[in-house]
Amino acid sequence: MAELEAAAGHDVTVLVTNPGGHAPAETINGVHLIRLPRLATVASTPLSLHFPTAIRRQRPDVTHLHFPYPIGEVGQMLGGRGRPYVITYHSDIVRQKTLLRLYAPLLRRVLRGAARILPTSQNYIATSPWLRPLADKCTVIPLSVDPAPFANPIPLIPPDGRPTLLFVGRHRHYKGVDDLIRAVNGLNCRVLIGGDGPLRSQWEELARGLGLAAQVQFVGEVGDADLPGLFASADIFVLPASSRAEAFGKVLLEAMAAGLPCITTELGTGTSFVVQDGVSGVVVPLRPCSGQAPRDPRALREGIESLLGDADKRREMGRAGRARVLREFTEEMLLTRVMGVYEEVLSGKKVNRR
Repeated sequence: MAELEAAAGHDVTVLVTNPGGHAPAETINGVHLIRLPRLATVASTPLSLHFPTAIRRQRPDVTHLHFPYPIGEVGQMLGGRGRPYVITYHSDIVRQKTLLRLYAPLLRRVLRGAARILPTSQNYIATSPWLRPLADKCTVIPLSVDPAPFANPIPLIPPDGRPTLLFVGRHRHYKGVDDLIRAVNGLNCRVLIGGDGPLRSQWEELARGLGLAAQVQFVGEVGDADLPGLFASADIFVLPASSRAEAFGKVLLEAMAAGLPCITTELGTGTSFVVQDGVSGVVVPLRPCSGQAPRDPRALREGIESLLGDADKRREMGRAGRARVLREFTEEMLLTRVMGVYEEVLSGKKVNRR
């Protein structure tokens, strides 16, 4: 987003943290980048004591925060007083319950003080206990993707005669890849798992334990240049997310831009906003089990089976998905929507919810 704004002629500065301490400021693709010293990383949050001072020195017309990032929000409260700010609201704080209890009073203050809150889907407003009371302050601005690289790429991995399912993403608890592995047991398909992360070895062991090592292939990290080719290697994309921590699923936009039908889960978040059930893919319900047992993957399996044997439906849904990306989720649309919010905030006008 910052590069899009800079390319449109705006003066854009981005504050980030640097684990190595102070680093020289630099300009990358028109964006002024300031790296502040990182004190530590706690609960996946980089900490820096320099945000309030840095925000005070910059004196922007509008500050754009990306939540959740408590240090940035605290920095705005302490260093940006008197200047308007907007917040792209990516996700509730889902897993760090102790942190949330401590942070809740300040979070309410930060959200109330924002000129606008920008959730990425209407679904998230409806299901978030933090956003529902502030719905009138919310303007939905979905994430975006550049569809051009995904139009006609060469497959990265050759076909093997079976329909191919693809997952791409960080190997974290909320991605639900363990559900996908269990769901495909006994199905005539190949599964490619792209990406890496802390749960990779656990998921690989699950596949081996179920006798699926030859069916479920972990391809590891794939660079941006090769990513369109990875999508072109598949027939169906699956995002089997299992938690509200999957707030939007931008990877679904990439899959749709590549013309793939998508299977995802109903979380009350952006996954079922991006993928239109029965149009650009299949949205399946989660079926939780009691205690610490794994979730029941039958609904996911049924969704997969509904597309495996119907190549015509896959092609139709893939075309519908790409058309939706071109219609709703391009970078140009994102820039127009965000700049519209900035302009109306600075003019004091009310921004209508979309």
